[in-house]
Amino acid sequence: MPRSVPPPTWVIARRRAIGDRIRAARRSVNLTQEQAALRIGMDRATYNRIEQGHSAALIDSLILIADAIGVPLADLVREEDPPGP
Repeated sequence: MPRSVPPPTWVIARRRAIGDRIRAARRSVNLTQEQAALRIGMDRATYNRIEQGHSAALIDSLILIADAIGVPLADLVREEDPPGP
């Protein structure tokens, strides 16, 4: 069910930061988005929306992405700045 209220801007910013870390990790192992998506059984468009921060990824998807890229899940979702509105 879609959210009736959009998430706060700080949540969207953190989602984009996670996408940036996914992209950096993927590039560091020389994978294309298509290759990474194929490894986890996801279409490239969905994978791209996660990397861009346009789509909120399920934890299962993040686990699969981390495994496909070969990095700990914690590296993708670590918090560098304190959270907050």
